[in-house]
Amino acid sequence: MCRRHRKKKESNFYYLKNSTAARQQINFIVEFLLPGMEIRNIAIIAHVDHGKTRLTDALMQQTGMAEAGVSMDSNAIELERGITIYSKNTSIIYKDTKINIVDTPGHADFGSEVERVLRSVDSVLLLVDAQEGPMPQTKFVLRKSLQLGLKPIVVINKIDKPAARPKWAHEMVLELFMDLGASNEQLDFTTVYAIAKQGIAKMDLADESQDLKPLLDVILKEVPLASGQEKIDLPLRVQPFNLAYDNFLGRLAIGRIYEGQIKAGQNVFVKTISGETRKGKINKIFTFRGLARQETEEASAGDIVMIAGLPDIYIGETICADADQAALPAINIDEPTISLNFLVNNSPFAGREGKFVTSRQIKERLQKELEVNVGLKIDFSSSEYYKVYGRGELHIAILLENMRREGYELQVSQPKVIIKEVPSTVSGQVSKKLEPFEEATIDVPDKLAGTVISKLSKRKGVIIKIGPEHGHTRIIFEIPTRGLLGYRGEFVVDTRGEGILCSRFIDFKPYVGEIEKRELGSMTSMVAGKALGYALYNLQERGALYIGANVAVYEGMVIGNVAKGDDIEVNPTKGKQQTNMRSKSSDEAIILTPPLELTLERGLEIMQDDEYLEVTPQSVRLRKQLLTKIDRTRARR
Repeated sequence: MCRRHRKKKESNFYYLKNSTAARQQINFIVEFLLPGMEIRNIAIIAHVDHGKTRLTDALMQQTGMAEAGVSMDSNAIELERGITIYSKNTSIIYKDTKINIVDTPGHADFGSEVERVLRSVDSVLLLVDAQEGPMPQTKFVLRKSLQLGLKPIVVINKIDKPAARPKWAHEMVLELFMDLGASNEQLDFTTVYAIAKQGIAKMDLADESQDLKPLLDVILKEVPLASGQEKIDLPLRVQPFNLAYDNFLGRLAIGRIYEGQIKAGQNVFVKTISGETRKGKINKIFTFRGLARQETEEASAGDIVMIAGLPDIYIGETICADADQAALPAINIDEPTISLNFLVNNSPFAGREGKFVTSRQIKERLQKELEVNVGLKIDFSSSEYYKVYGRGELHIAILLENMRREGYELQVSQPKVIIKEVPSTVSGQVSKKLEPFEEATIDVPDKLAGTVISKLSKRKGVIIKIGPEHGHTRIIFEIPTRGLLGYRGEFVVDTRGEGILCSRFIDFKPYVGEIEKRELGSMTSMVAGKALGYALYNLQERGALYIGANVAVYEGMVIGNVAKGDDIEVNPTKGKQQTNMRSKSSDEAIILTPPLELTLERGLEIMQDDEYLEVTPQSVRLRKQLLTKIDRTRARR
C-alpha cells in the first residue's frame, strides 16, 4: 500500500482534525447510524487544575464535535477563576461509537457534583499531574469510584513539564489504589500518558504520537458497553443526576437510561427517594451532540438524555414505565460541614445597588438553588434569617457571587463548622460532640516548613506524613475544619506565596476543644461620610486597610484590621486642619499603601463572629452587627 493511501486509512473516517469535514461526517453519522450505535459512558475526574477540561476540549475538537477555542468551562465565573464548578455533559463519535463524557469539578467544595455523576457512568478517566502526583481530591474521587465498582483508566497528564515525574506519579497512583482497598481487577488499570494542552496521548513515554487516538482506543477497549438489546427489552428506568432550566420548557432532568426506551409523549411514573409515586408525561427528549442538545423522538438504554415535561423532578428519583417497578438506589451525598445565616441587608447603604433585596426574593432564589445544588441544605424555619449549610467557604462564595451578579443584595454571618451531638451508648454519660475533620496536603519550601507546622499544630493539626519533594516539603495533616477556617490567607503570607494548600473532608470525629488562632482586631468607622487620604495615611500604621480614599463609609463599617487584636473605633473622614503656620512635618506628601481587596472568600475568612459580610452587586463590605458603639458596649455587658 502506498504511503498516501496508508495515511488516509490511518486517519480514520470518524477521526479527523479537520473540523469542517469532521462535522459533515458527524452529521451523517447522527442522522443515519445513531439509532443502532454502541454507547459508552465515562466521567473525567481529577484534582483541581490537573487538566480535565483541557482534555475534554481536545477530545471534542479532534473528533469534530467542537470548533477550536470552544471550551466546556463556559460559565463566566469558571472562566474568571480558571476552575470547573459545575459538571457538564458532552458526547463525541468515534468508530461508530457514541461516547458520553461528563466533565466534573476538581475542587473539594464541589465534591457533590462528582458523587452524583459517578453513578451514571461505567468508567472514569482519572487524571493525575505528572509533577504533583495524587492530591487530596484525587484520593476523594478515586475512593468514590472504587466503592461503586468502577475500573478507572489512569491518565498521567502534563508529561511535558520540566519537573514532570510520570513514572513516580504512576507508582504513587498504584500505591493510592492499594491504600483505598482496590480489588485485583481495579489494580490492573491501564495507564495512558498525555499532554492535554497539545492534544497528545501515548501508551508509552517513548512512543511517537500526534493526537489522542491512543486514549480513544483505550476507552473503546476498557469501558463496558452501556447499550445492548437485553437492556432495551426491559421496562423503562431512568435516574436523573443533574438538573437544568429552560425559559420555555421549565425544569429539565439530565439522566441515564438504565433500562428500556423512552419516547416523547410517553406517560411515566416517578418514584421518589422516600418511596412515593406520582404520574408524569415526557414532553421532549434531547440527546447530547458535542456541547449542543439535539431533540429526538426516542432514546434507548445506555444513553444520557435531557428530559422535559416533569416540573417537579429531582435528582436521584426514578422515572419508570410501570408503577410497580422498583426504584433505583438513591444517590447519597456527603453531608455539609459549615453553616452560616443569610439575612436581608439592613445597613445604611441597603437598596442602593440591588434589584432583589427583600426576604421573599432571597428565599425564592435559595429555593431555586436547592433544585440543582445537592451539596447545599437550607433551613427556612426562622423568620429573621435563613440558615445555609454548605461544603466549604468556596462553595458558599460561588453561591453568593452568582446571586450578586443576578442583582441580589444581602448580608451573611460568619461561617461556623457543624457540631454534631451523638447520644452516648453508656447510661449516665453525656452525649459526645463530633466535628468535621479534613486531610490537608501542603507543599512548602523547605525553609518555611517549620513555620507552617508550628501554626497548624496550634490549630490541633496532627502530621500524618512528611517528606521531601524536589526542594519542597510535602506535609499531610489531619486537622479539624475549624482549624483551617481563616488560615488560608495567613498561609499565603507565611509561605510568601510559594506554598500550596489543598484539603478534603474526611469524617466527623470527636471534638478537640478550643483552637488557638491569631486574632486580628477590627478597625471600625465611628462616623459616616467619605474616607479621606489624610485620615487613612495615619490609620494604615495600625493595620491593613480594606478601603481607599474617597470611598463612602458609614458608622459601624469595618474599614481595616488591627494587628494587636483589639477592636478600635476610628474616624476615616478626618481632614487636615487648615493653618497659617508652616512646618516641615505637616507638609509631607501622603503616600497610601494599596488597600487589601475585600473579596467574598477573603471576607468569609477574616470576619469576626460579631460582624456581617454585606454583599451587593457592586460591593463587598464588612460591618459590625451592631452599628453604634453604645449598642456594642451594652451587648458585651
